[in-house]
Amino acid sequence: MESGGEAECGPASPDALTVRVVPRIAEIPAAEWDRCALSTESLAGTGETHNPFVTHAFLSALEEAGCVSGRSGWLPLHVTVERAGRLVGVAPCYLKSHSQGEYVFDHGWADAYARAGGAYYPKLQVSVPFTPVTGPRLLVAPGEPPEEAASALIAGLRALRQETKASSIHLTFMPEAQWRRAGELGLLQRIDQQFHWENQGYAGFEDFLGALASRKRKVLRRERRDALAGGLTVEWVTGSDLTEAHWDAFYRFYMDTGSRKWGRPYLNRRFFSLLGERMPERVLLVMARREGRYVAGAINLIGDAALYGRNWGCIEDHPFLHFEVCYYQAIEFAIARGLRRVEAGAQGEHKLARGYRPVVMHSAHDIADPGLRRAIADYLRREAGYVGQALRDYETCTPYRRDDG
Repeated sequence: MESGGEAECGPASPDALTVRVVPRIAEIPAAEWDRCALSTESLAGTGETHNPFVTHAFLSALEEAGCVSGRSGWLPLHVTVERAGRLVGVAPCYLKSHSQGEYVFDHGWADAYARAGGAYYPKLQVSVPFTPVTGPRLLVAPGEPPEEAASALIAGLRALRQETKASSIHLTFMPEAQWRRAGELGLLQRIDQQFHWENQGYAGFEDFLGALASRKRKVLRRERRDALAGGLTVEWVTGSDLTEAHWDAFYRFYMDTGSRKWGRPYLNRRFFSLLGERMPERVLLVMARREGRYVAGAINLIGDAALYGRNWGCIEDHPFLHFEVCYYQAIEFAIARGLRRVEAGAQGEHKLARGYRPVVMHSAHDIADPGLRRAIADYLRREAGYVGQALRDYETCTPYRRDDG
């Protein structure tokens, strides 16, 4: 299969499914893409009715800004399934020449395969670039049987893997229902963990604090007080209030923190402008100001059920300001909007003490080389045991009150 090429799944008939590879999301009408991305079939089991990251607006902003392209090592090759010219399903797919910006780490697999004489790259990545947020990876149009569409999309991905001579296919941060379906289709299953905050119907932040053990409650109050002790104020900016001046300030924070932490920030300035143009009502900037200028900020995206914390940065250091801007303000916003949870990104055991709890993440992997597949399957069985134990241990470390004393 070549980019733009077609392959039929099943006998030729009016109901036959046709698989195509589309090298630019702009070639797919936004309404057709979103019809699949935001369907109940795609979002089943996620607790969401709108996942902003899989929308045409978000993914096209990444492409148009040049954050994903051949030069970045993320080459878009979206796999679509059509019936009689109508989109039945789509998988947001990228041909990768490295393992950066994914947050489900397979560098060890690549190194081991290279030592054995194999070429791990290129590989196919079915995900939202630079975004460790669970969401549908097999996007299915309303009314279509999810099993049939998933099977056709996986078959299309496998054909594309063969055509591109990729070593493997990786579907990361999947909903559990799609993860189980991928396992039934022969993909290896992997689990990991993140920390999310769950809204138990709190009336306000103080109500949330009331659910914590007394000592933990005092720590959080002190952190919030100390974070703003230097004359800082915090504001929420969203919707039509977003301006280029806000994006200029936030981008300074993003670049400063990203350059120090990673060395190569993934997102460019153009991307943030496009985000503000195309989906402002889904963007929340939490901005900290001191003496009339912004000194720190965090960007979040707003779903119908969750607030998704993504990037943060600062140009001044203040104790606990990161916790205030990224975690406590996110909780306040979620309570105010009636959102059910806050997802604050990958990793970070320090989130536990701030009321975030451990949850399971899911990914699926299709490995072409039988020897590498056996080795990875063995590794994943052992890793799952470690992750399961870690989840149980983390749950004992949350700051919530325990009625049993």
